[in-house]
Amino acid sequence: MVRTLLNLAVFLATAAIALLLTSLLVPGFHVHPGGFIVAILVFAVVQALIEWLVRSLFHRAAPTIAGIAGLISTFLALLVASLFGGVGFDGIAAWILATVVVWVIAAVLGWIAGRFITPRFDKGRTGKR
Repeated sequence: MVRTLLNLAVFLATAAIALLLTSLLVPGFHVHPGGFIVAILVFAVVQALIEWLVRSLFHRAAPTIAGIAGLISTFLALLVASLFGGVGFDGIAAWILATVVVWVIAAVLGWIAGRFITPRFDKGRTGKR
């Protein structure tokens, strides 16, 4: 249970940081202050569901299509977040660039979190079952 909550916190933090950094790096991509929390929640939930669905459907080829699945889930998550008014785009170029930048940032932050946060949590456990 604690590990699930930790993963959820890391996923939400990763989404928040990725969206904020992308709004600073990509001209034409905007995170609306009033919809920031909604954007984070919608983005994180939609991306997690789509990623899970793609991995479930293509579990044997998951390493091969992980990048494509990540880009597709990021694109769709940004689409849904924009429908809720949390993010906005000034054109197709901003949409495409924001998708790639959010995906890269989220992937790097997810890797860092998995490498440094989760192992520390696991080392604290003692005893075998």
